[in-house]
This record gives sequence, C-alpha cells and structure tokens, in this order.
Amino acid sequence: MITEYITLAAYLVLLPLLGVLFSKFNNNLSDFVRGGGQVAWWLSGSSIMMAGISAFTFTGNASAAFEAGPTVLVIYAANVAAMLICGFALAAWYRQTRAYTPADVVKSRFSVAVEQFSAYTGVLIQPFAAGIQLWALSVFASTTFDLPLVLCIFVIGAVVVFYSTTGGKWAVMATDFVQSLILLAITILVAFFCYQKVGGFEGFFGYFSQPEFVDDFKFVKEPDQWPDGKFSMQWIIVIFIMTIYHQITLNSAGRFLVVKDGKAASKSAFLGAFLMAAGALIWFFPPMVARFLYGTEIMAQDIANPENSSYSFIAQKVLPSGLMGVMIAAMFAATMSSMDSGLNSQVGVIARNIVPKVREMFGVTKPMTPKGEVMLCKVATLGIGALIITYSYLFSQNRELALFDAYLMINSIITIPLVFPMLVGFYIKKLPSWSYFVIFGFCLLPSFYSYYLSETTGEGFTIQQRAMWIFIFGAIGTVVCRPFYKGTSAAYKKKVEDFYQLIKTPIRDDEQEGESKAYAQLMLLGRASVGIGIALLLLLFVPSDSTGVWSVLFISSFCGGIGLLLLWGARVEKRKEAQLQAEKR
Repeated sequence: MITEYITLAAYLVLLPLLGVLFSKFNNNLSDFVRGGGQVAWWLSGSSIMMAGISAFTFTGNASAAFEAGPTVLVIYAANVAAMLICGFALAAWYRQTRAYTPADVVKSRFSVAVEQFSAYTGVLIQPFAAGIQLWALSVFASTTFDLPLVLCIFVIGAVVVFYSTTGGKWAVMATDFVQSLILLAITILVAFFCYQKVGGFEGFFGYFSQPEFVDDFKFVKEPDQWPDGKFSMQWIIVIFIMTIYHQITLNSAGRFLVVKDGKAASKSAFLGAFLMAAGALIWFFPPMVARFLYGTEIMAQDIANPENSSYSFIAQKVLPSGLMGVMIAAMFAATMSSMDSGLNSQVGVIARNIVPKVREMFGVTKPMTPKGEVMLCKVATLGIGALIITYSYLFSQNRELALFDAYLMINSIITIPLVFPMLVGFYIKKLPSWSYFVIFGFCLLPSFYSYYLSETTGEGFTIQQRAMWIFIFGAIGTVVCRPFYKGTSAAYKKKVEDFYQLIKTPIRDDEQEGESKAYAQLMLLGRASVGIGIALLLLLFVPSDSTGVWSVLFISSFCGGIGLLLLWGARVEKRKEAQLQAEKR
C-alpha cells in the first residue's frame, strides 16, 4: 500500500506544478477561458476525450457492462458518432463563431435575454454535477486508502481548484493531456492482461453462448428483461439519440472555441472520436471478463452495489504488484478532468457573460484591464471551486443523499429540455429570438408530467419515455414558433443572416490573437511527458516478477515515447517559426 500512497502523492503534486508552468500563458480573459484560441488540435482532442469520462466510467458504466454485456457500448458509439458529426461540419462552424464561451454563441444566435438565461442556469446547475463527481471520487479514495472522506474531498478539490486558478484553460487542457497518457497506458495494460486471462477473443466470445450469460449478454434485451425497459431496442435508440443530441448542441461549442481555426477544430473532433472509440473497447472489455471469471466472487462482496467494483476488482487480480497505484491515479484522472473542464467553462461564463452585464446595470462603462480580467477569472474560479467542494461535503454528510436525488431530478426535468432549443436553433434558421423560451417550455411539459405521475401514482416515465416525449413536444414547440419569424424585425433577420454567414467564413490568419504558442505547448508537454515516463521507472524498484518489470517498462515507454514525439514536433515547429521570421525580413 505504501507504493500506492507514494504514486498518488506524486500525481497530486504534478497537477499543480503544471498549473504554475502554464500560468505565464494567461495575459487576458481570452487566454484564461479559451487559451486565447491558440490551443493545439491534439491537445484539444485529448481534452475532449478526458472531459467525456469520469470515475463513473469505471464504476457505474462498468457495472452495466458487467451485468448486461456489450449493450452499454451504445453510449460510447453515440459519443463517437457525435464527434464525427462535429469533425465533418459542426466543430469548424462553432469555432468560426469567434466566440469566447457557449453563452456568446447563444447570444449571437438568439438574444441577450437567452444568453443571460443560459449563463445563469449553467452556473446554478453545473456545480451540482461537479460536486457529485468530487464526492464519488472522494468515496473511492477514502475506501481505497482508509482515509477520512471529508479530508479526501478537501484535498482533491483543493488540487483541482489550485491548478485551474493558476493556469486557467491552459492548465486544464495540459493536465487533461497528461492524465490521458496515464489513463490510456494503464487501461491498455489491464485490457491486455484480461485478454490473456480469458483465453483471447475466442475464449471471450465463447462465454457469450453459455447458458448463464446468453440472455444477459445479448446486445438487444427483451423489454421486460430489465427494470424500466433498460437495454431494450427502445432504450438503445433513445439513449443513442440523446447522447448525440447532448454532444452537438450550441452548449457543447466551448470545446472547439479554444483552437486556432475551423480546420484545427475539425481535427480535434476527429481525434476525440478516435480516442473515445479506442477507449470504449479498452475500458469495457475488463468488466465483462470479470463477470465471466469472477462474477460470483464479486457479487459475494459485503458492500453496496458490488457490481460497481467490477473494474477495480479485476484490475487488482491481473495487475502486477505495485501498479494499482497507477490504476488509482487513472481513476483520479478520469474524474478530475471532467471536474476541471466544467469548472473552467463556468468561470468563463461568469467573467464574460454575467459580470459585464451586472457592471452595465450599475452604470460602470469603463472596460476592465486585461490584468483585471485575469484576476476576475481567478476569483470566480475560487468561488465556483468553493461551491463545488461545499456541495460535495454536503453529499458526504447527508446519509439519505437527498441532494443527490435533487440533482437527478433537476437533470432529468430541466437539463435535457434546456438543450433542445439550442439544438434546433442552430439547424433551423427561421425562428424568432423568443422561440428559445417557448420551445423550452414545451420541452418541460413531459418532464413535469412525469414528475407529477411519480409523486401521485409512484410510477413516472422511464428515461426513454421521457426523452421521446421531450423530443416530440420540442418539435411541436418549434413548429408553433416557426411562422412567427416573418413578423420579426428587419434588424433581427439581418442578425440571423450575419450569424449563419459568419459561421461559414473561415478564420483568417490576421484574426489570430497574439503570437503562436505551438512551440511552447509542444515543448512544455513533451518535457512533462518524458519526465513522467522517467518517474514511472522508479516502480521497477518495487519487488515484482518479470511481468511486472515489462509492465512498468510499457507504461513508462508509452508516456515517455509520446513525450519524445512532442519534443521532436517542437523542434520542427521551431524551424518553421524561424523560417517564417526569415521570410518576413
């Protein structure tokens, strides 16, 4: 266990260090909330993948793979499909809005009123989600290391807030990249050992036809096989559509606002799709193997919901001595990357969309200095971070998880309807500015009705039923609003035309902010990755067999090798910059 403590301590020291290193990149608001539009496509793509997963991937989703086999892959297939859609069109269009935050995009498409509504609802709702992620990760850390839960909440939360405050978006994306290396390396290793343990693919697929697994591991389940029709064809279709729908709306535009131009945005989306596809296959193979080989043993554990431990259980079974510390760090990476992305996005909304409007209301017309903008972002980060930690602490103190239930209610009743008007608003041009609120209202009706049914009869809609009715009522609301576009002002119609013209206009070189940071990104992250690779070699001193030695060498070579590629890229980039300077002379 001492090895695990040392590994995790080193990992938690590394993240704040990256925040300090990237703090010099922050000179104004744009730098802090979107990397000044200078983030490399490969850095953005890895961040997209990391922001899309959390510890829930290796607990809740892993339990679904353990119980129901490959059906859970539909969620990740939908994520891949959404990223491909973004890669072929939407990512470039989102970047070409020239916006700083998703709320900026909403303002350009609809109105200031919609911008403010979107901004405030996001700031109110998102900290709940981040608080739950922090709480879940702290429960995992507390159980694994036998530490007080509250201590874990404050230490982990403080680390995320520190590097997010010092380095802003740059630190968030840099830590996401480094964490992706660790996560992919150790999970590839777990999948490989599971592959060996189960007897290869022939042995793996052989279990699918065994009587005790054949029904559970069918891709499409019978509607009455699982509660609420889970994993049935209706569930698969609705979950697939819902997942894509969440990933391609205006609300998700922020991930593409950080890169240089539309081409870079498309490349980052394609990389995100590739990493998510590879990750899904790597991450959900082990829980299924765990069901085949250790199902009885896992379910016999004296813990609540033992199926949630399927991934960590088999990881402990197959990983050589000393490597569980890296596995635990990967779990931390998965959740912290989701938490820091959500934290930074809401800080951007506060600094860019809420505070300026408040200053205007109080008659303050003098613009803030770049230094003042960065300070505002840091204060907002501390404030949102403190709120997230507070929520997480409250979850830990409430045995009945009332706040958790409240979040699920808010998410199912409000969040899904909030996204629908943003989706149709991007694809249907001829909608009045107020249509957002009308469509949102229509989308709320099924959610409220489902909640009413559950309170009065004890039986509300299933997730797939509620989603289908939200889509239907949202479509009705859109049809109702569509004819009113003719009566809108000429100024609004021109604004709409300008918006659609803008998103299809490529960003010119002279629109770029400041000097290119391509070389600095490659150099800093290359050195960090090589340093991690070298540091991992220290695990060779942990007593182990030859399998353990080769495992450590693989993880070290994976991280260090990527680092060397980045350093080589930095040399190439430096030569290109020198050549451009020579041509200018």
